[in-house]
Amino acid sequence: MDDRLGPIALEDMTPAQRTAAQAIIDGPRGAVYGPFVPLLRSPELMEYAQRMGEYLRYRSAIGVRLSELAILVTARQWNQQVEWAIHAPIAAQVGTPASVIHAVAERRRPDDMLVDEAVVHDFCIALHQGKSVPDRLYADALALFGEHGVVDLMGINGYYTFLAIVMNTARTAVPASSAAPLPD
Repeated sequence: MDDRLGPIALEDMTPAQRTAAQAIIDGPRGAVYGPFVPLLRSPELMEYAQRMGEYLRYRSAIGVRLSELAILVTARQWNQQVEWAIHAPIAAQVGTPASVIHAVAERRRPDDMLVDEAVVHDFCIALHQGKSVPDRLYADALALFGEHGVVDLMGINGYYTFLAIVMNTARTAVPASSAAPLPD
């Protein structure tokens, strides 16, 4: 499949695109890649999206380890290879066991999750597959993460779903990764 909305050469960018791209380059990401390549066609949307993503990815109330797990579950639900290629290695670096990553890739509920991981996993699956969260699971998440954490967990699911929709539609090129691609 061809990348429908691939990179834009610097000399072909509008002033607004240059400004938006520079903001990403100057931030924690350090470069325009993944979903920000197609989003650059709408610089204002990209700016808002990257600011939300910067918070959710780097500073969410549930912490990076659990945020990365939620991102992986979302990537798997949307068959999003770019998100998987970027975030599976990060999840491993921040302490997600390889067995958990592998099970998520295979659409299986991992057997060996910690309690907080199980709640995040099940919460994300409930949102993606059932479009809601059952009361008991919500209560478990609330007990572990508080209202702030629950809202951030919802936000991670929504944000990475948005990015998956953008990249699946744009057919964004998958970067080189140490992670195996998601199986069909």
